[in-house]
Amino acid sequence: GKQEAGKEEEGDEDQEEEQGGAGAAADGTSERPAGTGEGQPEASTSGKPPGKFIILEGLAASGLRSIRYAKEIPNVARIDANDLDSAVCDSMRRNVAFNGGEVAGKVNVLCNDARMVMMTAPLRYDAIDLDPYGTPAELLDTAVQSVAEGGLLLVTATDMANLCGNNAVACWSNYQSYPLHRSYCHEQALRILLASIEAHANRYKRHIVPLLSVSVDFYVRVFVRVFTSAAAVKDAPCRLAYVWQSSGCDSFWLQRVGQKKVNGNSVKYFANHGPAVPEMRCPETGGGYIMGGPIWAEPIHSPEFVKGLLADLEADKSRYAQYARIKGMLQSVAEELPNVPLYYDLHDVCKTVRCQPPKTETFRSALIHAGYKVSGSHANPLAIKTDAPSSVVWDIIRCWVKDHPVTIKDKESYAGKLLAKEPTVQANFSRAPGAMKRDDGPRFVQNPAFWGPKSRHGRPPVPKGPADQAAGGGKQGGKQGGQQKGNKRSQEQAQGGA
Repeated sequence: GKQEAGKEEEGDEDQEEEQGGAGAAADGTSERPAGTGEGQPEASTSGKPPGKFIILEGLAASGLRSIRYAKEIPNVARIDANDLDSAVCDSMRRNVAFNGGEVAGKVNVLCNDARMVMMTAPLRYDAIDLDPYGTPAELLDTAVQSVAEGGLLLVTATDMANLCGNNAVACWSNYQSYPLHRSYCHEQALRILLASIEAHANRYKRHIVPLLSVSVDFYVRVFVRVFTSAAAVKDAPCRLAYVWQSSGCDSFWLQRVGQKKVNGNSVKYFANHGPAVPEMRCPETGGGYIMGGPIWAEPIHSPEFVKGLLADLEADKSRYAQYARIKGMLQSVAEELPNVPLYYDLHDVCKTVRCQPPKTETFRSALIHAGYKVSGSHANPLAIKTDAPSSVVWDIIRCWVKDHPVTIKDKESYAGKLLAKEPTVQANFSRAPGAMKRDDGPRFVQNPAFWGPKSRHGRPPVPKGPADQAAGGGKQGGKQGGQQKGNKRSQEQAQGGA
């Protein structure tokens, strides 16, 4: 598991709670408030009051999130806050005690391996929150067994270098999916994680229903419900797809892993036909293909769930310091085309043919006039998510280049081959209804200063040899000398100005 104390969701708030907890136990003892356990969850959930639910935070660290759950969410019967590090658990108990008896009565601190906690509690938790430092892969198998029927599974992955294709071998070993390092990599990361959770659930005749899947800063986070249905598990291959990506341009095609044929009361499942590409070489550039996946190819959000979130957010917006950012992201999610996996990056598409990109609404208008749907993506402000085939996308680019000429010296280059073809679709770049966003609210709000992940908990410092230390000392001395010179120069200028 994560078992890290350094990673904080809200750094300043966490420091205040940590300091307060230390003040409550200034003598250094780790007094345990009532309701905190040692390593196992309470034996049964049958005694919980009707309408109440039980939460597990498998990798709780400081306990900040569990404390917020206890203070801010109604109808919570118990929260098991678990971590493997005993010193972290002592700190967590102090933080729980510092937040009063109501929190102490709900938060049950556990010191154990998160996998063991979940393995010994099958179908127990109404919600399981897993937020590791890195991949959650080793936690998923026990998580899908421990979450209750129809329960909520909240999973974070921060190994974005793997999921986005920089380390494809590590991604395959963790998620059994091959990533492609392309413009859509952040949505691809979400779909790889969802496919992995689905695969683990299928082993126990269970399946997932995504409610919300977001790519945020340096991580991805998914919210899924887990149900038991042998019939739905048979559909699982039809919910996954391989990606055929052109090696010469931004064109891509999806190929479902399985297919389902219904004939009256007869339902049969087969491996899908392939390849999904129109020709054995890319029809736009003549290049080859690379294949990635399998990825989740069904919708990654529930429109009704997102609509409810937006309504709740608007009704209680004074509580959220990051209201503008949360609302912008949820609105972007709500506007996404639900049945269109992945997207194009407008600047990358134009970079391929070395032309200046049009405005986003101009390009969207051309797609709408051509009879296709189009939207953006919360994962990329330059995203073009459309049900138009790649040939139409390139025809619109060719029409744009005719109005804004470029010089391609090498006619055999990928750019030369792309522009050598005459467009079969004549683009209309006049503004179309639906090309603009629905309101003037911002969609991508900049983070506060000093935002980002901290160092991993428990990571030892890198030892340095004598040569490294001497080199480091020389660099440090040079840096200090430069600072001293800069300070002296500033003083001289100040005196001269005076």
